[in-house]
Amino acid sequence: MTQRLMLLDTASLYFRAFFGVPDSMRAPDGTPVNAVRGLLDYISRLTEEYSPTHLVCCWDNDWRPQWRVDLIPTYKAHRVVPEGVPVRESTSVFVEEVPDPLLVQVPVIRDVLAAYGIAVIGADDYEADDVIGTLATGAGMPVDIVTGDRDLFQLVDDAAGVRVLYVGRGVSRHDRVDEAWVREKYAVEARQYADFATLRGDASDGLPGVKGVGEKTAATLLQRFGDIPTLVAAVDDPTSDLAPGPRGKIRDAAAYLAVAPAVVAVARDLPLDRSALALPARPVDADALGALAEQWGLGTSVERLTATLARAVTEV
Repeated sequence: MTQRLMLLDTASLYFRAFFGVPDSMRAPDGTPVNAVRGLLDYISRLTEEYSPTHLVCCWDNDWRPQWRVDLIPTYKAHRVVPEGVPVRESTSVFVEEVPDPLLVQVPVIRDVLAAYGIAVIGADDYEADDVIGTLATGAGMPVDIVTGDRDLFQLVDDAAGVRVLYVGRGVSRHDRVDEAWVREKYAVEARQYADFATLRGDASDGLPGVKGVGEKTAATLLQRFGDIPTLVAAVDDPTSDLAPGPRGKIRDAAAYLAVAPAVVAVARDLPLDRSALALPARPVDADALGALAEQWGLGTSVERLTATLARAVTEV
């Protein structure tokens, strides 16, 4: 039996479904269910294409962990919700702005996944990225990470069989990201991607980066020095091959570079339960799933995923 683990960046996918699937998909009572149905259809499509034997919907128990904010106060600060705006469930003191028509669908997503018996795993004080990083590390089988987040390129590892199915252009047009893909796209190795993102910065995460250092310069510096600690050490080494311009920029960013790598790097060693990750052949609670499908008008999306799971497990 060839085993394969698929890790879903769940929020990334249901946000994509919400904005990409028509909001005319509604329950009998008029509640929008486009994110629910879109996510189920994505799981069906990905399972059909890649035949995972194990699958986990990785969850943001804390979308903006305080320990990351303590290191970089701007971390995701632009996403913090104004008072009175609907928010996504979170254990953090800060909450993320979420459109109300999506907010009401998140509990339905959790209920449907539970009825199927599809593993949902989160970790308090950590993001889904950290859950993904931990489950992908030492998995003992090939791993496909499904995400629209480039930060997870740092986990790509050909030797360990870890790749990213990057849905930045859509689930149906995703890229299969391996080490060669990262090298071709960014001129750095996948193991250097976290340092590359730290130097370059990322406005979507509130990471300022090193002022005056863009992608090309970041890649050149990492090609020459390998990693951030070596680069920082070169600043005070008069014999190092570091030009005056970049030397000054790195020196000026010393405080940022002392903390940012810990923010950008995903956790790989959380104490997570890996005992129940196998893809279910059938819903663990068919009655509950049927009731949910009827209540929320999930129709063909539930039928398709149920058939896909049965077929996938049988074929394996």
